[in-house]
Amino acid sequence: MKCALVRPDGSTVHTERHPTDAGRGPDAVVETILDVAEGLAGKARADGLDPVALGIAVPGVVDEAAGVAVWSANVGFRDVPLRDLAAARLGLPTALGHDVRVGGLAEARLGAGRGTGHVLFVAIGTGIAAAHVVDGVAATGAHGAAGEIGHILVRPGGPRCGCGRDGCLEAVASASAIARRYAEATGAGLTGTGPTGAAGGDGLAGGGLAGTPTSAADVADRAAAGEPAAAQVWAEAVEALADGLATGQSLYDVEAVVVGGGLAQAGPRLFDPLRAALHERMTFHRRPRLAAAALGDEAGCLGAALLALDAR
Repeated sequence: MKCALVRPDGSTVHTERHPTDAGRGPDAVVETILDVAEGLAGKARADGLDPVALGIAVPGVVDEAAGVAVWSANVGFRDVPLRDLAAARLGLPTALGHDVRVGGLAEARLGAGRGTGHVLFVAIGTGIAAAHVVDGVAATGAHGAAGEIGHILVRPGGPRCGCGRDGCLEAVASASAIARRYAEATGAGLTGTGPTGAAGGDGLAGGGLAGTPTSAADVADRAAAGEPAAAQVWAEAVEALADGLATGQSLYDVEAVVVGGGLAQAGPRLFDPLRAALHERMTFHRRPRLAAAALGDEAGCLGAALLALDAR
């Protein structure tokens, strides 16, 4: 859990991190969220600041209008009225948002998309999700599920996705999928992919050529060193990402595509071939500017604060 006291201009005056510890169950996680929020409000007042609103962002399906965490596989939420619970505890106007959408909101207003009216923020970690931000507002969709770009079908008959369908983008090009597909191709043991997450997880944690590869970073390093199996897996992931982003550009016609999450840490190893592959797919569409996210894993709590300020 990444938490902050944020001024209206987006600057932070205090940050904290706390373990989510989802294994305790959803009720315990909710209680921790409320305790931490209450502690932050107390910290603000002790420092002579006046807390005016609270923003909370969670993964999964979020009904922002109702303030309900509808469903989250990561923390076990099922129809949790988190906004009302927090408002009752703290007595502050409260907004509830989706972690990737608020991350996109922060990147569009304060980060790599600043000054751009139409931004597609794509977070790549364990999964792949996106936020379409227009003039500083992220679209939620009719059912709170807008931006699931990771479930665009890019490779019919391809690897099985966690959603149950074969060939989704995130089954080929997420950080965890890259590590898994390399392990399958080489028979190498896969001991883990690190604490990855769709929005801010370090899906590229690790690295180096020694030992058994356990992350997308290892695959990227081996591809750069010329190892054929790694180069093939990496190239296939980049091509799939380009297909997914080209579909996104066809749908949204954005000025900038901002890529965040763990995979973005690959830097030029990702962005140089991805930019070229994306541009190859453009026909009459305008080529979007492709940029790495600028706010790191603080984007979510910054975006939650922006959402709260908007909803006051």
